[in-house]
Amino acid sequence: MLDVAVLAPAFVTMFVVIDPIGLSPLFIALTTGMDARQRRAIGLRACVIAAGLLTVFGLAGEVILNAVGITMPAFQIAGGILLFLTALDMLFERRTQRRSGHAGRVPDPSVFPLAMPLIAGPGAMASMILLVGQTQSWEGVVAMHAVMLGVLAIVFVLFLVATPLERALGETGTMVVSRLLGMLLAAMSVQFVLNGARGAGVI
Repeated sequence: MLDVAVLAPAFVTMFVVIDPIGLSPLFIALTTGMDARQRRAIGLRACVIAAGLLTVFGLAGEVILNAVGITMPAFQIAGGILLFLTALDMLFERRTQRRSGHAGRVPDPSVFPLAMPLIAGPGAMASMILLVGQTQSWEGVVAMHAVMLGVLAIVFVLFLVATPLERALGETGTMVVSRLLGMLLAAMSVQFVLNGARGAGVI
């Protein structure tokens, strides 16, 4: 039976990697000039597509890895390094700058860049494979996907309230929250590397 000690770290990992708060201002930029109904439709479509992509990686990611001869410890280490680079992007504002570069380029941003790579990016895909790989039962697999869907539900809710949220946080508030999430992600990425090294018998 899974408890909070298992689910809470999984939730925090997915929340930090997907970064719903950081996505909100970008969603506003990508949907400038659209009314509430259009924004709601785009936000829902992006979250559904992202959920599908992350479910595929959660269910079949390890099978794909085995087919190409990659062990889970190796993927844990590689995933940890990838997440650490994502954390550096958050800490030094590079991810926000890169994401913002997509704004205004497409009339319907629900598939690209919202669903992928902003929501279901490489870090989120790697996290799903790693988190599901740590479970030993179908109950755990279902629970990890439920956690992922919960985070995507938060993303959608924040999309709906993006405009007032932006006004409430302000530029400084958004920056502080993003930096804090970056620090948490850096620590979690190091833990992924340590787990992979332990699984490979290195430590």
